[in-house]
This record gives sequence, structure tokens and C-alpha cells, in this order.
Amino acid sequence: VQLQASGGGLVQPGGSLRLACTGSGLSFSGYTVAWFRQAPGKEREFVIVNRLGGGSNSYAQSVKGRFSVSRDNAKNTVYLQMNSLKPEDTAVYYCAAVPGRPITSSVSSTQIYDYWGQGTQVTVSS
Repeated sequence: VQLQASGGGLVQPGGSLRLACTGSGLSFSGYTVAWFRQAPGKEREFVIVNRLGGGSNSYAQSVKGRFSVSRDNAKNTVYLQMNSLKPEDTAVYYCAAVPGRPITSSVSSTQIYDYWGQGTQVTVSS
């Protein structure tokens, strides 16, 4: 099983990026997929989750109204759309997957996820 995160890069404040997480060896149609990020010297933090079966997606307050997540099961890919980017969004972004639909209170914990991508760097700077 592998998760491949892509789409990172350098963007100016206020700009947008779309990250993609593509799975191989598993079918996202049976998984909840989340995005986390880790800035230098900081712990990995939860960003947003796309829960299996749909419904409302949980997200960190710091990205509310700016980030959104979607999936394309036919392409076995989950997308993170990031708008109105700020310098404080600079981090390595990781996708993670867990089978099924975990309870809402657990989705922000790194411990519940079985599979992780390698990360993609996002730098927001002028």
C-alpha cells in the first residue's frame, strides 16, 4: 500500500494550490482520508478529513473557509484545495488513510491512521 501526495510548491500569500493524494494497493472507496501538516520545529497537526460516506468534513479552525477536501474514487484520489494561503500555512503536507468511518472525535489524531503518504512541501512566501 502506498499513498502519494503531490501538488506542493511555492505560492504567494493569497494564492491557491491543490494537493492530490493518490492511493495504490488500496481502494479509497473504503477509506476515510485526512490531511495533516508539519511545519519546521512543530508537531504534525490535523488539517482536514474527508470521511467515508460523505457528510460534513471536520477541519482545523485555522483553515476554516479557506481549505476544502474532495475525492474522486474512480481515480483513487483525494484532493485538498487550499485558497487564500497565508505564510503560516507553510509546511509539509501529508495525507493519511484509515478504513471505514472513524468517530468524529478521533479523526484529528495521527494514531488512528494506518497509512501515510510521504509528504509534499507547501511554501507560502512573497
